[in-house]
Amino acid sequence: MNNAYILTLSCPDRPGIVHAVSGFLLERGGNIEEAAQYNDHDTGLFFMRVRFACGQLTFEDLKLHLKFFAEPFGMAWKLHATREPMRAVILVSKEGHCLNDLLFRWKSGLLPLEIAAIVSNHRDFYQLAASYNVPFHHIPVTAGTKAQAEAKQYEIIEAEKAELVVLARYMQILSDEMCARLGGRAINIHHSFLPSFKGAKPYYQAHDRGVKLIGATAHYVTAALDEGPIIEQDVARVDHSKTVEDLTTIGRDTESLVLARAVKWHSEYRVLVNGHKTVIFK
Repeated sequence: MNNAYILTLSCPDRPGIVHAVSGFLLERGGNIEEAAQYNDHDTGLFFMRVRFACGQLTFEDLKLHLKFFAEPFGMAWKLHATREPMRAVILVSKEGHCLNDLLFRWKSGLLPLEIAAIVSNHRDFYQLAASYNVPFHHIPVTAGTKAQAEAKQYEIIEAEKAELVVLARYMQILSDEMCARLGGRAINIHHSFLPSFKGAKPYYQAHDRGVKLIGATAHYVTAALDEGPIIEQDVARVDHSKTVEDLTTIGRDTESLVLARAVKWHSEYRVLVNGHKTVIFK
């Protein structure tokens, strides 16, 4: 629908916000199709997501009206037109399970995305990218070329007008500057063994310790490594009979599923950051 929009907002909680928002939209010919809200009693903040249709005002006019409406409430808000899917760039290294899963879901119509490019520090997945007709950019990264490599990556992200950057098992730590540039629009996936199983070969460490649960966490990227606001997590039960290969397979499946959920919710504007946490309107 050309006149469908999603409004997301947060502000200090007070009586009458839902009434005010619905009245604002009604007065401008808006028809609410979906709405959800949350009051955080710990912080005193109010969060809301509204999907609505409005044929009387243009996107730019709606934004102008919202600016004046939001000021008395101290609202932080964003208005999204749903006519175009969210543009995304995927970063990947040498493990392709998450990349392959996202590409399949995208082409199957399960993710409201337009995957504009794939960027990798290895050449392993250029054929996979070509099979989906997605541009592939090989940008090697070394300790001495990290800054130049990130500059090239960011140039591609900006040229593709990407609203989302997905680190689909991209095994390079982004610089603080890159994290700041991508604040709120970069999602990472990692195994949930942190901090117990940091570093290489986490499933070997898990097998050695005889764990009973393995899992994965999708979160926003921040300068604090693997400590950004969490979007989604999941676990799978295992037992003594599972080999390292079994754990790796189960773990990869879990990572793919968790990342796909996080990407879907973000691309549907269902995730609002609440300090170090997130509010998810599923």
